[in-house]
Amino acid sequence: MTKQHLGAEQGTGGPASGARGPAAPSRRAAARRPPASEARAGHPKDDGTDVAEPQTDRLRYLDTATRRIARGMSLDETLHELCRAAVPAFADTAFVHLYAPLPAGDETDAAPGVLRLHATDHAPLRRAATCGPGPAAPAAGTVEAAEVVRPAATGPLAELLRAGRPVFADTPGNAAAAAEVLGAARAARTVPPGRRLIIAPLHGRNHVLGSVVLIRGPDRPDFTGDDLLVASQLATHTALGIDKSVVFAREATVADALQRTMLPPSLPEPAGVVLASRYLPASRTAQVGGDWYDAIPLPGNRVALVIGDVMGHSMTSAAIMGQLRTIVQTLAGLDLPPDEIMHHLDEQAERLGSEHTATCLYAMYDPVRHRLLVSNAGHLPPVLLHPDGGTEVLRVPPGAPIGVGGGGGFESTELHAPAGATLVLYTDGLVESRDSDVLAGVERLRTRLREAASGAAPTGLEELCDQALGMLGASDRDDDVALLAARFEGILPETVAYWYMAPRPQTARQARRLTRRTLRDWGLDSLVESTELLVSEVVANAVRFASRPITLRLLCTDVLRCEVEDDSPMIPRMRHARLSDEGGRGLFLVDQLAGSWGATRVSTGKVVWFEQPLPADLDSHRGGAIRA
Repeated sequence: MTKQHLGAEQGTGGPASGARGPAAPSRRAAARRPPASEARAGHPKDDGTDVAEPQTDRLRYLDTATRRIARGMSLDETLHELCRAAVPAFADTAFVHLYAPLPAGDETDAAPGVLRLHATDHAPLRRAATCGPGPAAPAAGTVEAAEVVRPAATGPLAELLRAGRPVFADTPGNAAAAAEVLGAARAARTVPPGRRLIIAPLHGRNHVLGSVVLIRGPDRPDFTGDDLLVASQLATHTALGIDKSVVFAREATVADALQRTMLPPSLPEPAGVVLASRYLPASRTAQVGGDWYDAIPLPGNRVALVIGDVMGHSMTSAAIMGQLRTIVQTLAGLDLPPDEIMHHLDEQAERLGSEHTATCLYAMYDPVRHRLLVSNAGHLPPVLLHPDGGTEVLRVPPGAPIGVGGGGGFESTELHAPAGATLVLYTDGLVESRDSDVLAGVERLRTRLREAASGAAPTGLEELCDQALGMLGASDRDDDVALLAARFEGILPETVAYWYMAPRPQTARQARRLTRRTLRDWGLDSLVESTELLVSEVVANAVRFASRPITLRLLCTDVLRCEVEDDSPMIPRMRHARLSDEGGRGLFLVDQLAGSWGATRVSTGKVVWFEQPLPADLDSHRGGAIRA
């Protein structure tokens, strides 16, 4: 563990600020009472008066100190609260050494009640916290602890840690343990005389975690036997706090990793649109949430933009989120309209048998037509940032949330998506707070996006996402935040060509001719021969199974893409033909010559596509689109 210095504040260490001892009695009470080291509960003074009040002060101090230590949620907070509780109310200086790395979890092979001391060679004790009288440089002779302690496996310090009881350093047999904690050379010079140094082991539920060293200066009375009990309580509650913080940190790490693995590891890079995303887990809980986003490439260079939110924060919410995201991806692969996808998603959610509901918004962007098709299942409306800097909250009819049932009443709304516009999808964690309602938060987001786009220089998409998250402020978040932004660039019509052709034996020859003419118009003469062959094979395969006209489509963006659509749902599979076979080599040729290829089943049949890289010396000028 990295060394951390946690300074205890004077005047905040215990029930009586600035006091020297477990509690700070009044001047009058101090004048008529002996020091705590001389008073014992049940032992009257010479004049017969009861002296139980120091014990009461000690109990009050312990109550305050243990409550303070228990407040810490992280390791740093726990050690900081220990320092504030111990210094200066109980000691002048405190050192905490912890094993590095800290043991975590329960050992399945450990017998009940057995505390494990980790191997010395692999787990040295490192100084994790130091607190003293102030930030000033320590004076000569001030007690200092070693930065790293490697207790011998059978040495006095290891035995002391196993025993688990706090001890005085001046007790016979404990000086060697103190020398290990302070460093042998340093201990010989700085161990204070008398009972001024306590070593208190830190015992977790199943592990030894380290030790606390408490030291008093020469201007204070020695520690007493009762002070050992106080040190034991401080160490016990600190160890419990450390155990809690380690488990909490581990659960938070696992929860965060689980949540992030359910989100897309990276966004696709389809032609005609730029994507960016953000995800922030809730800061008030270690449990996973149900917020998710996705971007799914579709045939024809279209892309589906999805955002959703499962109600609640639990493992169940995360599990449902993962299932719903998988269902949406499957439905998107069928190339269904957004409203049908919402309808089928609602049906599948009901079959999951969960009482959790979810909201979801599905938007399909077509970069060729510059159109956006949106369907909403109870989610917050998206915000569209226009190229001129204006913002608009899109009016999309909200259907019922997913899982409610009853058909949902989902609709698809078609909108114009001009080149240069930006669509922002988000979950309610971004716009909802205790101080304002959701509608006010949506308006704040709209205003913030408009301000971000009003600068002289164009705002990048990543910067725009950061600006949107800036409205959260520094306060803790009660809910997760998911954000998906898409900047529409579109595809020029001059770079698209498509034809409808009847499924006849002559169709493959016609497709080759049209392809040859189009590529030459685009200045892609070097790709004519290979593309003709690939188009001929794919079209010939479609003609065999199609019963209605097939579609041939060419797109020239950062790659040359060819798509052939027919009404047969049968997905072609590549196979290795035998020498005697007259066919079966078409897809093998496609696999060998194309940069990439694939087949996608859609609602009207299937689309087989392939892509080829463009030549490096391609002229920027391309001919007009050819449509027939």
